[in-house]
Amino acid sequence: MLALCGSCLTGRAADAPKPSASAPAPAVDAIQQEYQKLLDEDNAAQSEVDDWIVENDKFAERGAAIPAADMRAKIQRRFAPVRKGYEDFLLRHPEHVKARIAYASFLGDIHDEEGAQLQLEKAMTYETNNPAIYNNLANIYGHIGPVRKAFEFYARAIELNPHEAVYYQNYATTVYLFRKDAAEVYGLTEQQVFNKALDLYRKGLNADPTNFLLASDLAQTYYGIEPRRTEEALGAWTNAFKLARDEVEREGVHLHFARLKMAARRFQETHAHLGSVTNNLYSDLKNRLERNLKEQETKVALELKETSPK
Repeated sequence: MLALCGSCLTGRAADAPKPSASAPAPAVDAIQQEYQKLLDEDNAAQSEVDDWIVENDKFAERGAAIPAADMRAKIQRRFAPVRKGYEDFLLRHPEHVKARIAYASFLGDIHDEEGAQLQLEKAMTYETNNPAIYNNLANIYGHIGPVRKAFEFYARAIELNPHEAVYYQNYATTVYLFRKDAAEVYGLTEQQVFNKALDLYRKGLNADPTNFLLASDLAQTYYGIEPRRTEEALGAWTNAFKLARDEVEREGVHLHFARLKMAARRFQETHAHLGSVTNNLYSDLKNRLERNLKEQETKVALELKETSPK
């Protein structure tokens, strides 16, 4: 998943417009408080809707779910006052860039990418060198095109702020997903495109060296590369394992180790990794890998038997 810049959603009084000489200046703190209230209302609505969706999924298992059309209408009603709140605030404070970025994020969450794009483009007219705007617009271009512009805007975001890991992560993901476009834009072979994506992930990790999810994204990339780069992939997962924040994440990495080592026919090590996985969360995947392992061991045993001297 492409990520927004987390640092761009905090208020800043300098974003407020300058009052006319004939009108009293609004208190900076009052504008900031109003903006913060918008963010709080946005977060509350998002959280409530998330709870509704989870609850409805549980009802669906019992055949008692709210119909999809009714659920959509309920969600739209909940989000309507949030949307109006942003619109009213921006009507009075059109130069509040952070509010426009936050509103664009909200619109993206409710699948109004055209509206989000419009807000970000308006924000850019007030702050032409804001890296968060370039990153978030690049996310949209990666979804609806043109992809070339996504590449351009991620690169610009990094140029403006080379210390934000999210920009490298999003850029890498887009290069990896749109390999043909990247090859054409940059004049690269497919293998060079893979290298470019991996290099961007590594730069992101340099900017945020304890980020487990980013390390996992880097390691996952190797599954799409042919011919396989098994040792590089194992090295990437080893790094992710070191960064894992709890036992659940560590066991998840053990499954990746097992998958890679089974493909390399390192069966004894594969058994050891699968034996380290005990969480029920992974039971289906573990069982599937164990079945595959048994099939692979049987296949190799038959190959050895057929090639052994009579």
